[in-house]
Amino acid sequence: MQESILRKLEALVERHQEVEQLLSQPDVIADQEKFRELNREYSQLQITVTSFKDYTRASDDLAEMEQMLKSDDPDMVEMAQEEIEPTREKLKTLEHELQLLLLPHDKRDDCNCFLEIRAGTGGDEAALFAGELFRMYTHYVDSKGWSMEIVSQAEGEMGGYKEIIAKLSGEGAYGYMKFESGGHRVQRVPVTETQGRVHTSACTVMVLPEIPPAEAPVINPADLRVDTFRASGAGGQHINKTDSAIRVTHIPTGIVVECQDERSQHQNRARAMEVLYSRLAQIEEDKRNAQATELRHSILSSGDRSDRIRTYNFPQSRITDHRINLTVYRLDEVLSGSLDLILKPVIEEFKAEQLASMASQGAL
Repeated sequence: MQESILRKLEALVERHQEVEQLLSQPDVIADQEKFRELNREYSQLQITVTSFKDYTRASDDLAEMEQMLKSDDPDMVEMAQEEIEPTREKLKTLEHELQLLLLPHDKRDDCNCFLEIRAGTGGDEAALFAGELFRMYTHYVDSKGWSMEIVSQAEGEMGGYKEIIAKLSGEGAYGYMKFESGGHRVQRVPVTETQGRVHTSACTVMVLPEIPPAEAPVINPADLRVDTFRASGAGGQHINKTDSAIRVTHIPTGIVVECQDERSQHQNRARAMEVLYSRLAQIEEDKRNAQATELRHSILSSGDRSDRIRTYNFPQSRITDHRINLTVYRLDEVLSGSLDLILKPVIEEFKAEQLASMASQGAL
């Protein structure tokens, strides 16, 4: 392993010990926000420190075996010959794991996020597909132990959704789900097709990190138009008797956010503003990354909703992720929530490209 990487790892071990001491101090314990932040850092460092200890132990074992090979004792030499290759392989695996752990950590990856699904080309069929995507994400959220709250929804005439926005809450929610942003295409015979022809429809997915209040963009109240209206759809008698639904329009950008799933105007406005903050923050992020590297565009997507990232082919039970040219014939499993079959290879490829980029810059 390179000397520069070893120095980084040794510095992280020192920081791990420092944070451990801080967590036992009364003033830190009394400050709950600081305590949570340090506890989160400690948990992240613990993984790296444990792997580094395993690496150091394996490295020492390898050095010992290399010495044993020089022994005059045939039994010692034989023992070393049997163990040396497995130890080298273990050391190689641990070195790769440590390199991955040293990749820059985007603090937004730990955030909750907003999931927006919109029907695109294909009319009613696209709305039905949007509904299936939403069910797929619902199952995936359950498998991760996260929670989901619907912010707003507009149902399709034949089912599904013209648009649906939900908030996903859970550890690392944005870190996983950000790879879902982009165009999702479906190929199948629609229920309305009488001649059995395969049609192509599309939906767009956008995943935005929830913005902490302290980091929320400053908005001039004069730039907002807030309209109230009577909520429609399910919700019982209360939801149809009061003008509790909220529509917030950010005039400079034209962004419109509606929320009608909460029980009061105040709650709906608060939730709509959360979505607006996330969208405005994403616009600023896109501006900052206007000259982004090829890495961001090839795997993570530029944020452009027209980017086609995945095709779901029902006749062949095939699902293809175009970013990494991955095809699996397990469509039903993926739609039932086994999204990691596709998502994990995408994340691994993204990390591999990060490693290659850092190595080319001499950062590793």
